[in-house]
Amino acid sequence: MNNVLGTRCLVCGDERGFGLEATVCPLCHGNLDLVYDYPSICDRMNREALEGRGPESLWRYAPLLPLSPGLEPPALQLGWTPLVPAWWLGRRLGVGNLLIKDEGRNPSGSLKDRASAVVLMGALASGSPAVVGASTGNAGSSMACLAASAALPCFILVPADAPQAKLAQLLAFGAQLIPVSGTYDQAYDLSLELSRRTGWFSRSTGFSPLTREGKKTCALEIWEQLGYQAPDWVFVSVGDGNIISGLHKGFRDLKALGLIAELPRLCAVQSAGSAAVANAVAAMKDSGTDDATTIRIEAVQADTCADSISVDLPRDGVAAVRAVLESGGAALTVQDEQILACIPLVGSSTGVFGEPAGVAPVAGLMAAREQGLVGEDDTVVCVVTGSGLKDVQGVLRAVSLPEPVPPVMESLLDRLGIDG
Repeated sequence: MNNVLGTRCLVCGDERGFGLEATVCPLCHGNLDLVYDYPSICDRMNREALEGRGPESLWRYAPLLPLSPGLEPPALQLGWTPLVPAWWLGRRLGVGNLLIKDEGRNPSGSLKDRASAVVLMGALASGSPAVVGASTGNAGSSMACLAASAALPCFILVPADAPQAKLAQLLAFGAQLIPVSGTYDQAYDLSLELSRRTGWFSRSTGFSPLTREGKKTCALEIWEQLGYQAPDWVFVSVGDGNIISGLHKGFRDLKALGLIAELPRLCAVQSAGSAAVANAVAAMKDSGTDDATTIRIEAVQADTCADSISVDLPRDGVAAVRAVLESGGAALTVQDEQILACIPLVGSSTGVFGEPAGVAPVAGLMAAREQGLVGEDDTVVCVVTGSGLKDVQGVLRAVSLPEPVPPVMESLLDRLGIDG
């Protein structure tokens, strides 16, 4: 890994060397950020190099990933998800250039596959006998999918009330599912202790800096798919904070390489019932300081229909707050009713089917337009982080199944309002 210089703590700034066993800062227990040797990378990460490189997957960004030489990546199609022009939706919201990044096209149906892919490569390189993690559903089914591609044993702890569709995926991929009669945060803490006692490689968000590195490839794709340009705004739902911090890292990498002049503004969208990051951003703005050492994440009692972002204490919260502040972005909260209403709105106007957390960015964009944060001529990307098939029961809260009609033509015409 001669492209990685070391790690830097996102809280206290401590710097040291990097190894696959790196987790959190030994001094303050803050989350770690990987530091790259950008001068040695620039000739392998530029427009000319990418235009001649295949395949169209996240592995095309290998020079900016912590990969050990000699390991073959999974054969699954990972990343390079479509960036869908959303003309009709944009017209409705008053945004001239709106695009949807459809992360539901990844193998397990969510953006989390990007993180799991890089974690898998780390686990294989370390020789770990298994991988373990905690999840509200998506990260677990994602890790199960990627582990199955390499026949690596996988153990996932989830809250017992996680959506059944995600649990079904996880089991079908052959992982050992361990439901916990408690919250996601309690399952997370148990998974870390299990990793310590067994030596199994941890996939838990934030605890492993590799998760952020995988998720940053979404930002690299957005840049490349926009013709090697950054958008004005990127809206994304936030739970643990690892996706928005990953997007921020990807755009920071591009700026460090001289491939973009300015960072796009990042908007963290949270349910009002799970708003720890938004609360912390508001507190930092009220204080008038952007000193990362003063960021405080206060736990909430999460209660939202969007299970993927239902988190009491965001495990990558400091990095998420930094992503918002350093990009000049915003952190907005929306009601669950607004999130649910966006499922059929996005589906019927773009053809993209998102789970509740996946469409939350669109609800956030609506709020941003009402507040005058986003201009009509801005280029805006909403990242739909997961497929609606991941949480069908949640989707059914947003739509109504019609009553059946008798198998008689007159009844069908009457239902359709067509004169017989």
